Amino acid sequence: MIPVNPERFLAELHELRRFGASGIGKGVVRPAYTKADIEARQWLGGRMQAAGLRTHYDPVGSLFGLAEGKSLLMGSHSDSQPEGGWLDGALGVMAALEVARASREADGPPVSVVSFQDEEGRFGVTTGSTVWSRKLALEAADELTDREGVTLAEARGEMAHLIGDFVDPAQFSGFIEMHIEQGPWLYEADEAIGVVESIVGIRDMRITFEGEQNHAGTTPMHRRRDAFQGLADFNARINVRFENVVTPTTVWTIGHASLHPDAHSIVPGRAVFSMQWRDGDAGRLARMEEIIRETAREVAADRGLEVSFGPMLGLEPMDLDTRLRAALEGAAEDTVPGRWRRMPSGALHDATNVAQLMPSAMLFVPSINGISHAFEEDTDERDLVAGLKVLAGAVERLQG
Repeated sequence: MIPVNPERFLAELHELRRFGASGIGKGVVRPAYTKADIEARQWLGGRMQAAGLRTHYDPVGSLFGLAEGKSLLMGSHSDSQPEGGWLDGALGVMAALEVARASREADGPPVSVVSFQDEEGRFGVTTGSTVWSRKLALEAADELTDREGVTLAEARGEMAHLIGDFVDPAQFSGFIEMHIEQGPWLYEADEAIGVVESIVGIRDMRITFEGEQNHAGTTPMHRRRDAFQGLADFNARINVRFENVVTPTTVWTIGHASLHPDAHSIVPGRAVFSMQWRDGDAGRLARMEEIIRETAREVAADRGLEVSFGPMLGLEPMDLDTRLRAALEGAAEDTVPGRWRRMPSGALHDATNVAQLMPSAMLFVPSINGISHAFEEDTDERDLVAGLKVLAGAVERLQG
C-alpha cells in the first residue's frame, strides 16, 4: 500500500483550520474569496509545491496541484459556510495531498490535487466546479451575486494576481473525493466508511413577495398586504402540496429570509427567501418546481401581493463510476473489514460536476452525531485515518 503518513496528514489538517478559526471549538469562518479563504489557498499552494506538484489557479480561483503527465485527480474544497466546520471539504483536500505526496515519495502512480472554489455557494451552487465542467459559462457566473449584492466578478478580482487559464480535464484519468458524511447513518451504525453510489439532485432559487409597507399600529389587519404573511402562508401550503409527490428521502428547506424594511413597527413590504429542494429523481425535482411556482402565485393572488422568482440554480442526480467505486469498496474491506457500506449522498458535492468530465467516485467517513455546517462538526481521528488509508488503497488498486 502507498505508505501514507497519518501523523503528517492530521497535523496539516489541523494547521489548515487556523485560517478563519472561529474561536469556538474547531469551527472555521472561511467563505469563498474572503481574506481567510485566499490565505488558506496560498498556504495550500505552498504545501502542494513542497510535495512536488505544480500549482495552478483557474479563472474562478480553484487551486490545482498538478502531477506530471496523466494522473488521477483527487480533492474537494477548502472554503466554508459562514459558520462552518473544520472538515467539510478540507478533509478531502488534505487527504488527497497526503496520498499524492506519499505516492510520489514511493515512486507510485501520479496523483493530482484540487481545492475547488466556492463549493459552499456564496454565489451559486458549487460554483468553481460548475464553471470548470462547462455547465455554466464564466461570463454568466460573473453576474451572480451574494446576499450583499457583491458580484462574482468583483469577488474573484481579489485573486486576480493568482489566477490563470482553465486546467484541461483531459489530463486526468478520473476523480475521487473524500468527504465527511454530513449525516448520522455511519456514526449511528458504528461504521467507518461509506462508498457513495449516487448523489441527489438539487434545485435552489430565491422567491420575492412584494406587498405594501405600512404602519404596524394603525393599519387594520383586513387592509394589510403583509409580505411576511405571504411567506408564512407559502410555507404552510407547500408542505401540504408536497404530500403526494415526495418520498421519505426528499427534503426541502427555506434556509434564508429577509424582510424589508425589517423594523418592529412597520408592516413588511417585501419578503425575499430561499427555496431549496433535493431528491434523487430528476422528474420529481421538476414536479416540485411546478408546485412551488403555482403555490407562490396562488398565495400572491389571495393576499394582494406580487411575486417574482430569481434564477434557478441546481444540479442533476448523478450515479458514480462503478470501476472507481469497486476500487474504494475493495480498499474499504481491506482497511475496515465489515465496517463499511454502500450509500447515497443527500448532500451536494463537486463530484457531481466533475462526473460530467471524467469517471468520478466518493467515499465518506462518519460525522459525530451527524452534525455538519456548524462549529460543532467533528470526526474521530481514527476514522479520518481509516478514510485516508482507503483512499490510498483505492489508488493502488486502480494502478493494478
